[in-house]
Amino acid sequence: MVFSSIIFLLYFMPPFLVAYRLGGAKFQNAILLFASVVFYGWGAMSFLPILLASSVVNFYLVQKLHGLGGVGRGRAVVGAVILNVGLLLYFKYANFFVENIAPQGFVWEEVALPIGISFFSFQSLSYALDVHRKTVRPLDKLSEYLVYILSFPQMIAGPIVRFTEVEKELRNRTVENSDWLYGFYRFTLGLAKKVLIANSLAMIFPIDIAVISGGFDGWSAPHAVIAILAYTFQIYFDFSGYSDMAIGLGKMLGFNFPENFMQPYRATSITDFWRRWHITLSSWMRDYLYIPLGGNRVKSNARLYTNLVVVFAISGLWHGASWNFLIWGLYHGTFLILDRIFFRKFLDKFPKWISRLVTFSIVVLGWVFFAIEDFSMALDFLARMAHGSLFSMSVWSLELSLLSVKSIFILCAAALFTSTALYDRFKLPNLYPMAMAVVGVVLWLVSVCYLAGSDFNPFIYFRF
Repeated sequence: MVFSSIIFLLYFMPPFLVAYRLGGAKFQNAILLFASVVFYGWGAMSFLPILLASSVVNFYLVQKLHGLGGVGRGRAVVGAVILNVGLLLYFKYANFFVENIAPQGFVWEEVALPIGISFFSFQSLSYALDVHRKTVRPLDKLSEYLVYILSFPQMIAGPIVRFTEVEKELRNRTVENSDWLYGFYRFTLGLAKKVLIANSLAMIFPIDIAVISGGFDGWSAPHAVIAILAYTFQIYFDFSGYSDMAIGLGKMLGFNFPENFMQPYRATSITDFWRRWHITLSSWMRDYLYIPLGGNRVKSNARLYTNLVVVFAISGLWHGASWNFLIWGLYHGTFLILDRIFFRKFLDKFPKWISRLVTFSIVVLGWVFFAIEDFSMALDFLARMAHGSLFSMSVWSLELSLLSVKSIFILCAAALFTSTALYDRFKLPNLYPMAMAVVGVVLWLVSVCYLAGSDFNPFIYFRF
């Protein structure tokens, strides 16, 4: 079940919110936990026992860890890391390892990927590591821990919520009317971004359909450029829209989930881009991987650059068990190293609009490897983008004539919202409750009507 579906919007969310409000503080966790189990089981019932069992083991293992010291404490935290990383490695990467390492003729039954495993594995890891570092005390109730891991607003596609960010709210929280209103408004903003913009962008020269069909024969440079720009905007509105919905739902339930995007396509360098894109992942990698490896404290530049490569190689593979994701991660890691050596200072010499344009172009080229899993097809796509027809006005006119007025409008609107601060103006403060209520209801109705009239509702990050 996904947020941008008729089942969720009309049959799951309304009765759940009514029950949650009527249940009061005493039954909030029980109602949320039950709803979360139903939510996850709806789309992945076969994986639910694994998720529940691993969560129970994690809870008691970390409780034991908290009471230990010395060698015993170290062994317990290693056990927690092995459990969570082991589950992630097996379910997400076993097929990849067998495909690339196993001898010819090796018989292997492919392992299915549990929905949201990348997100709840990282949350379980952060909980164990924070307790080990004595940053927080572990939860006393298993039910509270299960709410933290299984809470449906953020378990499928983030944001990655650390225990330290919701510790107090798991034990006791209140929901003011203003919180509920802002949460509903934020949810509908995200819903509109996903349904009205991202879904429309996905139909503009779709790259995935071309890959399935065998390649990009007959594609001109303008055709390829339009296609990757549509994908660039789609993946942002798709994922940031889902994050907005999660943050809005959390607000309606009394949680303050962290922001996950901050206008990433306005970044002035790749370093700046990673401060704005999928913020909860980049900050998780920084605090639980990069800093433990030595962070910026290492004395050798070679060691520093090696750490960056390792972190972004893992970040790339976190998105998927495929060589193209590794290449995408290394691509960004390379530009982060170049930023440290000279590139960021070089861009600072130019007006911001130039540094933003250069950074955006680098990001767009990187998305080619994210969108196309076949490496040879990705290289072919890049070659077509560089074809001489890129500078032919007649070819551009021909390709644009293939688009509907709606598609051109959506592309222009997406470019406007991502290249300016205009979207922030839609995040109305609580000083305008009536405006939020009206706009929220309108966006809800329009989005639901759009979904009811279409069976096309892709979600890029759902597979991660």
